[in-house]
Amino acid sequence: MAAVDVLARLTPGMREVLEIQTDLAARLARPGSDLEVLRANYAAEHRWWNEGGPRMARSTSAAVATPHGPVPVRVHHPEPFAGDGGPAGTLVYLHGGGFVLGDLDSYDRILRELAAATGAVVVGVAYSLSPEAKVPQAVEEAAAVVRHLAAHPGDMGVPPGPVALAGDSAGAAMALATALHLRASGGPQPSALLLWYGLYGLRDSASRRLLGGPWDGLAPEDLAFYTAAYTSGPDDLAGPYVDCLGADPDLLASLPPTYVAATDLDPLLDDSVALAGLLDHHGVPHRLHVLTGVLHGFLHCSRTLPEAREALAAGAAFHREHLPANHPLENREAHRWISD
Repeated sequence: MAAVDVLARLTPGMREVLEIQTDLAARLARPGSDLEVLRANYAAEHRWWNEGGPRMARSTSAAVATPHGPVPVRVHHPEPFAGDGGPAGTLVYLHGGGFVLGDLDSYDRILRELAAATGAVVVGVAYSLSPEAKVPQAVEEAAAVVRHLAAHPGDMGVPPGPVALAGDSAGAAMALATALHLRASGGPQPSALLLWYGLYGLRDSASRRLLGGPWDGLAPEDLAFYTAAYTSGPDDLAGPYVDCLGADPDLLASLPPTYVAATDLDPLLDDSVALAGLLDHHGVPHRLHVLTGVLHGFLHCSRTLPEAREALAAGAAFHREHLPANHPLENREAHRWISD
């Protein structure tokens, strides 16, 4: 049990989210704990949160060839900002879910919110889930998507120019690992990283000991389950695709500008603080954004939660601020707000 009274420190909006979640679980969830049921419940509970949000100019589905076979992607093209000459690059998004849960439907509103707020074409990636796929398969799939978009910018209507990487939770971990993999393999370099409350390699920390429980699904036994599903043994735990914090210093120093979001009530908080410290040490432009009073996974809840809209808007602004110098939207203040 956590050593901090987490529930007493929640914002009113986060309390409302927990009440909604409890009601959704009671009405929609299926009984049982096997993986098929867990995935069905996750999808059902997220369906409500994905209703509404921004409308896209168009959305398409496709598949990208990877070393592990074709991987489905969903491409959201936002309505252009008034007076802008075209999309603000491309943003590849890797969803969370502990490496074992989640799909493009479960994360569709996040994809659309980011497309609307950044002005970028957002490409969601349905990478292979664990335990069926073990590390580094999903990372290699994500890297193949980035390579394809960089080499074939006209495909799927994706514009030429910068390709950024983003993700939340397990997806943030994979986004960081993908950036390191692309650098190590000589691939195209992301223009920016947008990372929300990821796990980057710590096996123990103060935040893990003090926080996490049934309210966020990140008690120690939950984290152990996700890690065991994703990895094949100790070698993976020490490898650069799981322990990104222990990656080659030259690779860490070559990372692009990075937005790192966390929350003070997340057992993974110290992963984000450690990553920001390394980025600072290596002189990588970054922003550490620690929100207060909300739980891990809050980004889903922009339908009701102000802090989710704040974190999405902050990541979108960081993306636009760090477009390459020759991009027409470089440093232009974002003028589209996250939708209500």
